[in-house]
Amino acid sequence: MSNPDKIIRLKTVLARTGLSRSTMYRKIAEGTFPSQVKISIHGAGWRESAVDRWIVDPVTYRDEGAAQ
Repeated sequence: MSNPDKIIRLKTVLARTGLSRSTMYRKIAEGTFPSQVKISIHGAGWRESAVDRWIVDPVTYRDEGAAQ
């Protein structure tokens, strides 16, 4: 049985990355940070594995799902 990817919320992402909220959203728009995943009508989160990949190598990270 595979381990499902956890969804983490904004406060956790900010704490783990050390980014400010505005910097994180700017990086999402640039495609250099993982995009959000919609989890409800008013809620969103991030895939933990994508955030972990960014933490390992933030300089060369590119979000494959981001619009170019």
